[in-house]
Amino acid sequence: MAVAYPLVTGTEAAALAARLVGEIREVTHGEAVVVAFSGGLDSTTVAALAKEALGARNVLLVTVNMGAYAYRRGNEIVLEMAEQLGLQQRCLLGQFAQHRVQRNGPACNRCTREIKLGMVRGVSRGRLVLTGANRSDTWGQLGLKLCNGYYAPLLDLEKPQIRAIAEHRGLRIPKIGENPGREGCKLKHLLKPLINPDFHGRAVAEANEIVLRVLRRAGVTPELANVKIIGPLGRNIGLVNVQPLPDPDLKAVLLEALRALPVLDEVHVVETPLRLVVKAGPGVMNDPHARHWLQHGRMQPDFAFPIEVQWTPARNNRLHTFQVVGFTPLPTLVVRGGGDCSPP
Repeated sequence: MAVAYPLVTGTEAAALAARLVGEIREVTHGEAVVVAFSGGLDSTTVAALAKEALGARNVLLVTVNMGAYAYRRGNEIVLEMAEQLGLQQRCLLGQFAQHRVQRNGPACNRCTREIKLGMVRGVSRGRLVLTGANRSDTWGQLGLKLCNGYYAPLLDLEKPQIRAIAEHRGLRIPKIGENPGREGCKLKHLLKPLINPDFHGRAVAEANEIVLRVLRRAGVTPELANVKIIGPLGRNIGLVNVQPLPDPDLKAVLLEALRALPVLDEVHVVETPLRLVVKAGPGVMNDPHARHWLQHGRMQPDFAFPIEVQWTPARNNRLHTFQVVGFTPLPTLVVRGGGDCSPP
C-alpha cells in the first residue's frame, strides 16, 4: 500500500529550500563542490540549491554513465537538465565496472557506493561530493548527512517535499517512463547475476529500450515500463511490466518485437499477481530485513501487479545476493501480516 503524505504548500517548500541553501553554505564553508548528478529529481534539486548557495562557478555536475545500461532518453535528460541549471557537467563511463559488481547477483546498493559515488569521489580533487540521497532511499536506516567527504542535504526529506522544492524553484524534470519514481539504470531490471554481458547484459539493455520504443511509437506515455530478466543462468525469461496495461493489439506488437531479440528465450506480459521463485545467498536468506527490503523496496515498485516471493537457499556459493529463477501467475494474492513473504 502506498504511503499517504500530507500536501506540501508553496510556503513550506520555500521555507525548506531557504533552510537547505543556508545549510549548504554552512556545511561547505562556501567552497566549491561536486554534485553526483543523474538528471533526476533528487540530484537536480540538490544541484539547483547548491548553485543558489555557492554560485554556478563553484558547482560541477559529475555523471557516471552506464553505457549500454543507461537509457538513451536518460542520457538526453542529463544534458537537458545540466543546460537548464546552467552548470558545467562532466561524464564518466561506469559500464565495465558494473560487470564486476553485478557478477555475483544484483547489487544496486554496492553499485551506487562503489561505482556511482566512488567514481565521482575519485575525480572530486578533495571537494565535497553532494548526493541526492533522501528518506525514500533508506528504508528507515538513516545514516549521516555529512560523512567521509559525502554530503546529502535532502537526507531527512520525503519525496513530496523534494518535489515541492523543485516545483517552487521552477525545475521541470522530464521522465524516461520506466518508473514513476527512481529511473535511470536498465541493469536494475536484471534479476540474476551478470555472468555473460553478451547474453544477460544484452538482454536487459536491448529489451528495455525496445519496450519504450514500441510504446512511444504507439503514442503511449507509460507510468511504468520495463522488462525484468529472470530465469536460470542459461535461459533469459522476460517479464514485461507496463502500466496502464497495453490493449490486445499493442500487447501483440510488444511481444513480437521482444521475441525477435535473439537473447530472449521467453517473453510474458505481467497481467496478474505473481509468485517469484528466488534463490538467495546466505547473507539474504538469513536476514528477514534484507528479504523484506528486496521484495517490497527493490522488486515490487517495478512490477505492474503485486508479487509474492518464495525464498529458497542457493546451493551456488558464488551467488552473494539473489536470483529470480522462475515465476507463477496468481489469480489472487494472499496477504499476510508481518514481514514474511513466503507463499501459502
